[in-house]
Amino acid sequence: MSPLVKIRSERDQMSAVERRIADFVLDNAQLLRDYSSQQLANALGISQSSVVKFTQKLGFKGYPDLKYSVGEAIARADNGDEVEAAAQVRGEAAELPATSLWRRKSEAEEATRLINPPQTLAAVTKAMAKAGRGGKVFLIGLGEDDIHARGFAYKLALLGLPVVHNFDLARMAANVSAAGAGDVLLVFSEHGNHPALCKIGRHFRERRGMVVSVTRHSANPLRTLADAALLVSAHDERPYIQSLLYQSALQHLLDVLFVQLCEGDDARHAQLVANLERIQQVLEP
Repeated sequence: MSPLVKIRSERDQMSAVERRIADFVLDNAQLLRDYSSQQLANALGISQSSVVKFTQKLGFKGYPDLKYSVGEAIARADNGDEVEAAAQVRGEAAELPATSLWRRKSEAEEATRLINPPQTLAAVTKAMAKAGRGGKVFLIGLGEDDIHARGFAYKLALLGLPVVHNFDLARMAANVSAAGAGDVLLVFSEHGNHPALCKIGRHFRERRGMVVSVTRHSANPLRTLADAALLVSAHDERPYIQSLLYQSALQHLLDVLFVQLCEGDDARHAQLVANLERIQQVLEP
């Protein structure tokens, strides 16, 4: 596991001091080998013990262990840097932004994978599969979040799961009133702090349904009230890039759930094939 990926994935859960250390390590990874723990502490105006505790919280024995691990990660990435340099020499520099974007997306997807334990994904998959036998899967998202809610609702429907998708808060509130035990509600909210979505989540839990939040890897009200939390880690100082990283990592996470549903039941897979053929027939001129 790359230490830089781990730091990125855990950043949202860190304290203010820990985030300062994390940002320094991420921004100065190439220079970290020249810093002792005391020098790093002096550069940030914090205590040396804060640096040591930061490294231990990440699972390293101490600061030297972190520094060595970061150095190894940089060495593994050197070949990629040489390829980019060679591309510039050949006059292919215009391709480098695309290469950088692919790399950042891959990092976001890897960080997202690390913060979603297999048992959590299995529990959500099992709950949706169970809801497909006599229950329903509810999905809601507002604004850009609805793009993913709508797309995932379509894929679940292809598998033959009964789906209730809505981006209208009033309609979803009315639909939730008919929910019951065994039903599942997926709430898509990047920052997880929309009051109306939290109210719908609480209402759904009162109906004894299972609430699954889909948010950033940060402390937020929606994640707190959810029975299970699907988390996305995607960071970049450029807002237009950060948005793309979030969408890419979230889509990859949803694709994993979809694949698990497909591979967990032959009947669902057969239903998917039948529905795709039916749709193709309908769309043919």
